[in-house]
Amino acid sequence: MDYVKLGRTGLKVSVAGLGCGGPSRLGMRDGASEEQCAGIIRRAFDLGVNFLDTAEVYGTEGVVGRALKGMPRDKVVISTKKKFPLDDPKDPEGETRCSIEQSLRLMGTDYIDVYHVHGVEPSEYDFAVKNVLPVLVKLRDEGKIRFIAVSEAFVDDMTHRMLARGVPENHWDVIMVGFNILNQSAARAVFPKTLAKDVGTLVMFAERKAFSNPKRLREVCAELKQKKLIDYDGDDPLAFAVGPGKASSFVDAAYRFCRYQPGAHVILTGTGSAEHLKQNIESINKPPLPDDVAGRLREMFKRVDSVTGN
Repeated sequence: MDYVKLGRTGLKVSVAGLGCGGPSRLGMRDGASEEQCAGIIRRAFDLGVNFLDTAEVYGTEGVVGRALKGMPRDKVVISTKKKFPLDDPKDPEGETRCSIEQSLRLMGTDYIDVYHVHGVEPSEYDFAVKNVLPVLVKLRDEGKIRFIAVSEAFVDDMTHRMLARGVPENHWDVIMVGFNILNQSAARAVFPKTLAKDVGTLVMFAERKAFSNPKRLREVCAELKQKKLIDYDGDDPLAFAVGPGKASSFVDAAYRFCRYQPGAHVILTGTGSAEHLKQNIESINKPPLPDDVAGRLREMFKRVDSVTGN
């Protein structure tokens, strides 16, 4: 496992981070027990992962706590998140404190390393800064959290309007951003800003359905071609990326492309399968894609900012 410094936090983190939400929620959505899901986390530890990302809404904070029992707390970096809906903002401080106390209890820890305002849409940003950020600063001063973060609502904000505005304001030690081969807009809109402010970056959506499902990948690319956003010949638009001396699969290409994006620190991967976890971590730790392949991918999708990869 390779490790990097998570921006100005100074935290030493694995380049592969285990996402405890996503489509699988560690296998919970397929009926796996909490103990089976905790086993995925322990397997990640065995493979060198020291960064876990969860959230109140995922329902996996208790699984994290189960997996952490008996483990030295300073050997793992915990990231969790809370969504603050604008339809009932009566008591942001009380709600935040209650949520964090619940997270601490479920995970069996005295502090959270990275705490996010979760899935902030552009229209919600002012509320997050005015009403939630001051509470997080207090909780940081009290030692309940170490670093303050924000994650974007990538599905609704594929051009990163919230982060493009928020990062330069310098409130956030860490951000979570959607980025992948199909939508590289963060390379222009976000990463130059995080690099300038030394903000830690967590990459979500590196691998999604389009990469693991060839039929879906062809459909997405055909739609983009019809809109004149990309151009290619033949039926397999990314066939050039896979083969001897290149990527072993589209999924492999997806993870390696994101890993070596300047400004990217942790590439999140989520699964309920121990074997898939091992494969994904191996991809994230492989060398970069050949220059000609990576360059062609950047050129091919340089105008796309309207898909997520699902």
